[in-house]
Amino acid sequence: MEKERLLDTEFPFILPSSSPNMAREGNFKTEPHSQPPSSSSNQQEAGEHLRSWSLEKLLRKLKATETDLDDKFTSILNSLGHFGTFQQKLVALTLLPNLLSAFFMFADIFVFTVPKPYCNTSWILAVGPNLTEAEQLNLTLPRDTNGSFLTCLMYVPVTWDLDDIIQFGLNYTQSCSNGWIYPESKRRSVINEFDLVCGEELNREAVHTTILAGLLIGSLTFGFISDKLGRYTSILLSILGLMIFGFGTAFVGNLNQYLFFRFGVSQALVGFSINSVSLASEWLVGEHRAHAIILGQCFYPLGIMLLTALAYSVPHWRLLFLLGGSLVFSLIFYICILPESPRWLMMKGQVEEAKRVLCFAARENKKNIPLSLLGKLHAPGKKATKASVLDFYNNRQLRKVILAIGCVGFTAGHSYFTLSLKMRDFDMNLYISQMVSAMMELPARLGSIFLFEQFGRKWTLAVILLQGTFMNFLVLNFPSDLKSVVVLMVFVGRFSLSAWIAGFFTYTAELLPTVLRTTGLGLGILAWASGAILSITLINQSLTPLSSSLCLISTICSLSLCYMLPETYGQPLVDSLEHYCLHPRTMSDDLDDDLTADHALCDVTTEVAKNTILNVTMNLNPRPLNNTSLKAEEKFKGRRVTEGPR
Repeated sequence: MEKERLLDTEFPFILPSSSPNMAREGNFKTEPHSQPPSSSSNQQEAGEHLRSWSLEKLLRKLKATETDLDDKFTSILNSLGHFGTFQQKLVALTLLPNLLSAFFMFADIFVFTVPKPYCNTSWILAVGPNLTEAEQLNLTLPRDTNGSFLTCLMYVPVTWDLDDIIQFGLNYTQSCSNGWIYPESKRRSVINEFDLVCGEELNREAVHTTILAGLLIGSLTFGFISDKLGRYTSILLSILGLMIFGFGTAFVGNLNQYLFFRFGVSQALVGFSINSVSLASEWLVGEHRAHAIILGQCFYPLGIMLLTALAYSVPHWRLLFLLGGSLVFSLIFYICILPESPRWLMMKGQVEEAKRVLCFAARENKKNIPLSLLGKLHAPGKKATKASVLDFYNNRQLRKVILAIGCVGFTAGHSYFTLSLKMRDFDMNLYISQMVSAMMELPARLGSIFLFEQFGRKWTLAVILLQGTFMNFLVLNFPSDLKSVVVLMVFVGRFSLSAWIAGFFTYTAELLPTVLRTTGLGLGILAWASGAILSITLINQSLTPLSSSLCLISTICSLSLCYMLPETYGQPLVDSLEHYCLHPRTMSDDLDDDLTADHALCDVTTEVAKNTILNVTMNLNPRPLNNTSLKAEEKFKGRRVTEGPR
């Protein structure tokens, strides 16, 4: 009776003849409600609108029910155990590479330290071999007005003996002709290794841009490879790239080779990042998915701490890369123990392989998967598995998602790098500033776990992004003479954006379907790298007002687009574009005024919904049936009579 009352309330055009019992018996008779003679055309239009609105609600309920029933992987993964031995090993496999990723990503900060150069004047040792280094510099280098030696000039060599040089001195100067020495530097960096001084200086922004360009290219390349060849293959290729380019950086012979290897290692880094996130999200369920991804992100600041400690202790930049690169070879065993994603295997039609991987995980967790659940796994249709990067444009809902992800990623990348570059203006100790920043980022990423579970993904990320970009806007427009206040705002801004980065991977992975998950993550990182490159360009050109205006505009656009994104907390992952279109509340949360109607529909069974849709379709489209339609209707009625009541 309660169901009939709800149906009468929600659907006034459905008579009791469409009740559950009668619907099961195939009774589809309906009678139109009597209209008083005084009913106007406006009332008729309102009734038609009500019918259309109610039918749309019922269709959405039916689609949501079918989507829940089709999410077989959630049931299978639940039977494996939410976070058993297998899942724990899987998460552990992603932690060490994340540590190394931070090591290689930020190594340039320490290997490009600028020592004070002096011209190499060893020619004077031919006439005075017993001269000390201080005496040699005093006789052969000119001094500035403040008494310090000039760094890029030397006295012209002469053929006098040492006594004449000491007595009369040297007067004519020239540029350095025999290279440079670095007597005040106790460390060997890329600068004094390749003599990048006195007109040969390397623009530090060029190095950052090279790495970010590698991230940009790698995000596209590895995103495409992963969706086509699998997470397992892509991760192994990323590790191979780290071995070749990370360890190989220690053996480069010139600056161009160094930049090439740094470009290659940045591609490998982003490849592992997006694939490890996809693999963890497709194996884990519920809150464990976010916990694992954010925990992996927490190893980035730990990697920065390790890098800072080693850079402070190791006196040579080549030795630094040797130590970090040697750790990569410990990842060779991934070939034997790294699992493939069962969701990806299913979407590629490899059903038996997916079952084998799931059974292996069950044995690791000492669990049993019911055969009834494994029997439900079957290869999806070609339409479900067919996907390409063009679907981000052709699919209307997916286009909105990737547009919002791209805009938000661009804003965060621009703000994060602007704050990082502003740190150079404060002349802080390099090792202290990096260690403090890393120590602040660690609790920021850990704290995001609590925020995402208490307040959901979407609005938590929106508020964090707003706070971080607001700090960036203040830093760009605040008086620079208040150094302590600006430094505090920089740290607060980086604290917020670090928490945002940790949640960005989780939220993006949950938004995207399996067939395009890594491609979408790659496009998000591409937008992030684009914002970072633009930030470097604007700051380098001293275009602070333009950077400030861009920060404000992109923040407004990002928050506006975030409104269109759905909340993914507690929702199952989407595998195909077909299911993606059926995702409940796909594009916005503009259904608050319909909550009562949705609750009323909760008691409507799938069978009643199907019969009701047929009734409404027949009433709303009263047209003569052709022979094909008549045969289909007779076949349907005959089948329903044969089946009888259930």
